Amino acid sequence: MHQVTTSPESVRAVSIAEAATIIPRAERILVFGCSGTGKSTLAQALARRFGLTYVSMDRDIFWLPGWTLRPREESVQRIRDAVAGERWIMDGNNPSTLPIRLARADMVLWRRPARSVSVRSVLGRWWKYRGRTRPDMAPGCPERIDLQFLKYIWTFEKREAPKFAAMLASHGRDIPVLTLKSFQESDELLSRLPAVNE
Repeated sequence: MHQVTTSPESVRAVSIAEAATIIPRAERILVFGCSGTGKSTLAQALARRFGLTYVSMDRDIFWLPGWTLRPREESVQRIRDAVAGERWIMDGNNPSTLPIRLARADMVLWRRPARSVSVRSVLGRWWKYRGRTRPDMAPGCPERIDLQFLKYIWTFEKREAPKFAAMLASHGRDIPVLTLKSFQESDELLSRLPAVNE
C-alpha cells in the first residue's frame, strides 16, 4: 500500500492494484508532484489510453510566451473552464488551486520519487530540449534551468509537499490517492491497466 505522509484518516490512499481498477472508470484525474517526476509523461499516456482530454497547467493555464505568467484571475478562470469538462486528465502543481480541481476529480496520482531522481530528470530534460520549447510547455518558453529552480526541486518535499497533503486532507478526503515513489511504480501501474477503456 502506498501511503501519503499524512494521517491515515486524512486521505483515501490506495495501492497500485486498487488504482488500476479505478483509473479505467475515472472521468477526471489529477496528476501532481515535483518538477521532473514524470507528471506529463504519465498524464499523456493515460490520456491516450482512455481518451481523456489532456490539460497541462504549464502549457494551457500558467505561461505565456517569453516565460510570462498569465494574470492570476485569468489562470484561475482557465482552470475552472478546464475542470468543467466531462473527461480530462490534468497535470501540474499550484496547491492554492487544488480546491477547484479536487472538487471535480475522481482520482489523484501523486508523483513522489526521491529528489535526486527529480534533479536528474530535470537536468536530462534541459539537455534534451535546450534552446527549444518542449511539447508540454507553452509556446515561446524554451527550456531553461537555474539555481533557484534546482533549489525548489531539492526542497520540494519539505516546503511544498505539506501544502498538497493539507489540501488533500481538507478538500479531497473521499478521492482515491495513489502515491508513486518511482518510475518503476508508474510502469507497474501502466502495465496493470487495460489497453483501452472498455
